[in-house]
Amino acid sequence: MIHLYWGNGKGKTTAAMGLALRALGHGRRVVIVQFLKDGNSGEIEPLRRLGASVYACPNAKFTWLMDGAERLQARDNGTAALQRAIAEPCDLLILDEACAAYENDLVDRDLLQHVVSSSETSFEVVLTGRTPAGWMQAAADYSTEMRACQHPYEKGVPAREGIEY
Repeated sequence: MIHLYWGNGKGKTTAAMGLALRALGHGRRVVIVQFLKDGNSGEIEPLRRLGASVYACPNAKFTWLMDGAERLQARDNGTAALQRAIAEPCDLLILDEACAAYENDLVDRDLLQHVVSSSETSFEVVLTGRTPAGWMQAAADYSTEMRACQHPYEKGVPAREGIEY
């Protein structure tokens, strides 16, 4: 089964990590790839302690702040993280920010699409991100759109450690 958590609202990664926690609680093998993230968000260390394997992308930054060399490095990092992740047996593979990685060519697109399509019989896959590619929507068994109705950021309130990041 393929799960897709997408949209401009808060909660995509939170939903994916909640599913990881549930799977780990049932003795399942969980592998997480965090594209465009350095693996230091608050939920990652507890998930590692519970047995999840986590592959992140060092020196991650917003795509619009990357120059050409940084984009190439981010693509290499994302592709390498995905390759390491799929070398491990798993029951649940979470590809956090896969939508943005695919959209911005920051991962080998053919490899990502192959991993998702080959998961149909062997393991569950979760994709997260703001704007999924058409093939992601078509492949998804579960598609949940997170839509922002209001957010404290609009009033100038910054993200709070341990809650939003």
